[in-house]
Amino acid sequence: MTMYAKYKIVSIFPAFVLLAFALQSCHHADENKEKDTRFHVTDSLLKNVIIDTVKEASALSQITLTGSIAPDENKMVKIYPMVSGVARDVHVQLGDVVQKGQTLAVLKSAEMAGYTKDYISSEADIRNTHRILESTQDLYKSGLASQKDLEQVQADYQKAVAEGKRASQVIQINKSNENGYEVKAPLAGFVVERNLTNNTQVRADNGQNMFTIADLSTVYVLVNVYESDIAKIQTGDPVKITTLSYPDKVFDGKIDRINNMLDPDNKVMHARITIQNPGNLLKPEMFANILIKAKSGESLPFINTNALVFDNDKNYVIVIDGSKAKVHVQQVQIAKTVEDRAYISKGLKPGDRVVASRHVYLFESLKD
Repeated sequence: MTMYAKYKIVSIFPAFVLLAFALQSCHHADENKEKDTRFHVTDSLLKNVIIDTVKEASALSQITLTGSIAPDENKMVKIYPMVSGVARDVHVQLGDVVQKGQTLAVLKSAEMAGYTKDYISSEADIRNTHRILESTQDLYKSGLASQKDLEQVQADYQKAVAEGKRASQVIQINKSNENGYEVKAPLAGFVVERNLTNNTQVRADNGQNMFTIADLSTVYVLVNVYESDIAKIQTGDPVKITTLSYPDKVFDGKIDRINNMLDPDNKVMHARITIQNPGNLLKPEMFANILIKAKSGESLPFINTNALVFDNDKNYVIVIDGSKAKVHVQQVQIAKTVEDRAYISKGLKPGDRVVASRHVYLFESLKD
């Protein structure tokens, strides 16, 4: 081989090396460029996704307790006998709906007969004393009766009128007809207690009520609060109530009263919730489950749970880096979840912006 040929080969070899290096550099540059596009999000894409800003608030705790439905005490009356007698014609049963003024039962009562006699006698006394008064006034004008006689007759007439008013009030309070004393409903509602049957002997001095009528348009939920949960709840906390009868229906309310003493038998403290009862669905003594959202006193950043991505037993979010169209995957630790809120203990701070839609697609593209 000639020296010229050797020199030519030696001269060409570095050129091939440089060309190969250049091609390899271009290949790596293309790879890097392709890789960068996977981590770079365009402005147009960001305009088409939902962005959620991390907020901070006092973390809520969910407490599940049990309780029962009870009538509203302000809309419930117990009916006691005003007279003694024997029950006849008990018209209503437990659970019946009654209207105000409806007759619930009739009592055969000797006392009622006495009240009627007193009323009739008082009416007769009024008429009689009125005639005597008119006659005495004429005699007084003629000088045949003294001032003392006139004053005495006037006093007798006033006493008769007063007695007539008393007897009339007694008759009005104790409604009766030819059949006897009528027990009437003082308000519209449900018969939630019935202690009267036909032929029952009733005494006016008996402490047992005959009926209890309750308006169930609003009801109480009496909650049993265990000692470990007392410090976690307060008046005004929102609650959600479900029952065995309506497992798919949720009733909303707020705690409006918390007792200050523990029940000595059950070692629980009672709280009360007043709720509206549309359609009178809730009945007294129904069992209820109560979910209370109570403030824990700890402030934590939170996001909507829809912004989370769960992968390999870990939670992630897609965080937007500043004002630029760049994002990155951020692992987060969840302190607690309350309904649609996820409280974050590590990984986010208030003010951070996270992608809340199409984030699963972005996560799959970015995680590698």
